[in-house]
Amino acid sequence: MRLSRRQVLECVAALSIAVSVPTFASAAEEFKMGLLVPGSVAEEGWNKIAYDALKQVEKELGAKISYVELSDNPAAFEKAFRDYASHGYQVVLGHGFQFQDAALTTAEDFPDTVFLVSSSYIHEGNVIGLNTDASQPFYLMGVIAASLGKGSGLIGGMEIPPIAHAFDGFERGAKSVNPDFPVSKVFINSFTDASAAKEAAVSMIARGADFVVPNANAAGLGVIQAAQEAGEKASTFSVYSEYTDVAPKNILGTFLADYGRGIVRIVSDIKNGNVPQSNVDFGLKDKDVIKFTLNDEAAKSIPQDLRKHLEEVTAKIVSGEIQTRAQ
Repeated sequence: MRLSRRQVLECVAALSIAVSVPTFASAAEEFKMGLLVPGSVAEEGWNKIAYDALKQVEKELGAKISYVELSDNPAAFEKAFRDYASHGYQVVLGHGFQFQDAALTTAEDFPDTVFLVSSSYIHEGNVIGLNTDASQPFYLMGVIAASLGKGSGLIGGMEIPPIAHAFDGFERGAKSVNPDFPVSKVFINSFTDASAAKEAAVSMIARGADFVVPNANAAGLGVIQAAQEAGEKASTFSVYSEYTDVAPKNILGTFLADYGRGIVRIVSDIKNGNVPQSNVDFGLKDKDVIKFTLNDEAAKSIPQDLRKHLEEVTAKIVSGEIQTRAQ
């Protein structure tokens, strides 16, 4: 049978679409997911969030799972990605922006594996970013801090996009209340050094910050401890983990990301052949993923009028009326 030029072009287009999306051999094939974390899953905070998500995938999707704990070594990241992909893992999650480059390099050789990267806005072929938009709950923290305090200090693990976006959200929230509200920032270049985070927070409190806020994974516990030891001089927020029992009077609110719910949703789609066609951005609209709650036992109570304002601000963030970070 001879095909017309138009029919040939249609066939070529169909083939181009077919090869651009990873496919899995059959429904009977064992579905496997691997996880790379920059540290220990036993630590409360960022790494445990990913591990709990992996366990939910195992339980709800019947997947075979595996994980590897790594130090900050890009060569080790790429090797781990390659090991999983070469053993037929259909999905591999690198839990952190620092895994992005290794995922992009590895993905070129393994087009049938989907590489997910946490805290990333990437979408190139079979590399897909999963971002929990922390700028949105941080915007609410900024509103609270500027409404109740005189100045804030933000302590970040590293100056990478997801943390910069979160801090941008905090500053925007604070400035929406008081354009002159002072906000200082420091990055300790570590996600595990709680002592360095605590030292930075203590220094900020000494310089007049009555709110100190962490975004440093496990190291953030040092900020909570600094606030607790400062007593009435400092307030803070629990970020990614529930630390209220450490400083029940100093923590005004808690931001938790039930990353597992979002991961199960995305990985379930991938298992069914529906690979996301853009990066995935979880926000306050995803009530099953992002939760921001207030601590009623805090020494610095949040008045009802401020609570009502926070509800109104949340609605505007969800609708898109308020932009919490630079686009």
